[in-house]
Amino acid sequence: MRPFISAASGALFGLGLLVSGMTDTAKVQGWLDLFGQWDPTLAFVLGGAILPMLLAWRIAARRRAPLLEGTFPAMPEQRLDTRLIGGSALFGLGWALAGFCPGPALAVLGWGGPGAVTFGLAMAGGMVGLQLAQRLLQRRATVTA
Repeated sequence: MRPFISAASGALFGLGLLVSGMTDTAKVQGWLDLFGQWDPTLAFVLGGAILPMLLAWRIAARRRAPLLEGTFPAMPEQRLDTRLIGGSALFGLGWALAGFCPGPALAVLGWGGPGAVTFGLAMAGGMVGLQLAQRLLQRRATVTA
């Protein structure tokens, strides 16, 4: 049942990205162009996402256990560190330059043209590169300890 719900949720998310226009790089970059042809559409998309989540969080807070799992996952640690700040900065830079973030990039990978494919490959390369760098740093820390 869980794979079906995951697939349905992903399809619904992708459909929402398509309907809202967030797979159009010009629309996303228009949101970031404060001193040019600013496009406020993304604010409505964000608001439309936040409101249902507020309701879902309130409902979840009243439940003892999730519907399909035994327990709720642990809350992530809430602290600002260099990984969070650096990752956020890289995410924002990539989003501003390419007009894609991971969700819309995956949604348009099949028909988004060379730009979407290039972004997808760069995103995958960055993920693999991070894993390799973390392993290398971990090995160095083990050797020096």
